[in-house]
Amino acid sequence: MLLSLRWIAGAIIVVVVPIVGSAAEPGAAGRIKVVSGPVFVVRANVVTPATAGQTLFEADTLRTGANGRVGITLNDDTRVSLGPDSEARLDQFVYAPAEKRGGLVLKVVRGLIAYVSGRIAKLSPDAVKLETPNAIVGVRGTTLVLRVDAK
Repeated sequence: MLLSLRWIAGAIIVVVVPIVGSAAEPGAAGRIKVVSGPVFVVRANVVTPATAGQTLFEADTLRTGANGRVGITLNDDTRVSLGPDSEARLDQFVYAPAEKRGGLVLKVVRGLIAYVSGRIAKLSPDAVKLETPNAIVGVRGTTLVLRVDAK
């Protein structure tokens, strides 16, 4: 009897954990794929070291240190890389292909960023914008590199 209760308790934990884990990430925008050197995620004014595999959400900011680099892939297969001394914020991310809706606004505060457009640029070409302190770049399916110097 005791053995079967342990088995049932273990089965409940196995079943509940995946449900809780997936529910904890609604609205995820993508994942960090590669981290090198000092890289941080700022979420709700809390700064944490970035790790490969970490989930990113709308409104997250990525910051790299003097020799830091990070590569991310968003849910629509957009790829973004930041070089040393860079900062970018994911101001908006909407990817709902079944509803034919998508939008991406990435605010580049400073540094070097490489961008390869994903499916949002194909789905909603006017809905992808890279913002800098001095300009807004509309992206319609392309690969580009931006350098934004701090003031």
